[in-house]
Amino acid sequence: MPPKPKAAKTPANGADDELFEQLSEAIESGAGLPAVSRAAAKALGASVALIDRSSAVLAVAATSSAEEGKLLAGSGDVSSAELRVADAVVGELRYRPRGGGPAPGKVLLRMVTTLVALELERSRSPDWASDEAAGQFVRAVMGREVTDRGDILARAAELGAELEQGSGVVLARAVPHTAQSEEWRARVMTVTLRALRAISSGSLVALGEDGERAEVLAVVPCGEEAQLARAADAVETELADALSGFSVTVSSSRFTQEPVDLHRAGKEALLAANVAEAEGRPTLAFEDTGSYRLLLPAMSEDPGELERFYEETVAPLAAYDEQYETELVTTIEAYLDNDGNVTPTAEQLFTHRHTIRYRIERVKELCGHDVTSTEGREKLGLGLKAMRVLGIAPPRGPAMEPGAAAGRVRKQKKA
Repeated sequence: MPPKPKAAKTPANGADDELFEQLSEAIESGAGLPAVSRAAAKALGASVALIDRSSAVLAVAATSSAEEGKLLAGSGDVSSAELRVADAVVGELRYRPRGGGPAPGKVLLRMVTTLVALELERSRSPDWASDEAAGQFVRAVMGREVTDRGDILARAAELGAELEQGSGVVLARAVPHTAQSEEWRARVMTVTLRALRAISSGSLVALGEDGERAEVLAVVPCGEEAQLARAADAVETELADALSGFSVTVSSSRFTQEPVDLHRAGKEALLAANVAEAEGRPTLAFEDTGSYRLLLPAMSEDPGELERFYEETVAPLAAYDEQYETELVTTIEAYLDNDGNVTPTAEQLFTHRHTIRYRIERVKELCGHDVTSTEGREKLGLGLKAMRVLGIAPPRGPAMEPGAAAGRVRKQKKA
């Protein structure tokens, strides 16, 4: 009789059994994620990197620095497996077979990733819980849900932030221009927090979402305005270095001695961020917003009034630009910047003086304000400032009205 075929090794027998025993022991003994990663690498016969849900590297088990570089870059023959606990993704396991060996089987890979995911969730849950508590506190202070000085100081101290000497607010925005992984917003928060705590160890952050962008609002304990400025600069530098294919905007409030003023500081940081984003500036402190500061009370106490003023001045021009791909808003901005002089405005916009004059007349027809008059310039100038303070982005597109190349909107002939 022919000999019986040998049973294929499974994780329950042979050498694999011993390797799983080592992985289980590393988890049960609380040896830590580096030891767990080394045990997982042996079980899979591969170099591995353990990444958390915010894309932070937690542990690497590789045979060389070059191997580690390949894992972290995720290039070539590096594979990736999600680490899941129930329906939640808690991280990622990257692996690369050692010595050109075969990739691990599906059953083996699933068993290893399940064990590693559970350990990752267990070991990191205190940090994630702390981040969530910090976020709730920041949102409560900014929303004036907590207004008592003693309560603010006590709750901040519980989270590791000492606000007795003063504090301020830093706001960071990141807008991706390329496809990103599911957890990219958490990565923005992680990088922001890392940069802030290098300047002020007790910084607390809250992550928010605004359409396609991520927004991180931070309470930063500090003793002076200069420290707050350093924190904002550090965040912008870290985000710009860590996030490829993103636009980054960072703003800061004024320094405040009183924690009950953090709500106002949050509004200052928001105003500065909106102005910086509209003007294409990577960083901006509230102190450097110039005349925009005069609009802070309206923004904080009655934003509806600011919105109504925008609707009465610039909104009709923005709507027209959006519909016909014209540049009325851009023209008014340039015209005001050039002190109402047509020639430099035309040169700045690379168009003819007659086109600028036509646009000025069109502005008057649409919104009723004559930008060539003192009153009209004042109203439209404030309307543009209101638009920026409210965070309304002007439409951007080629000029398409009569007088410009490839015009789509035809000027009707007078009867």
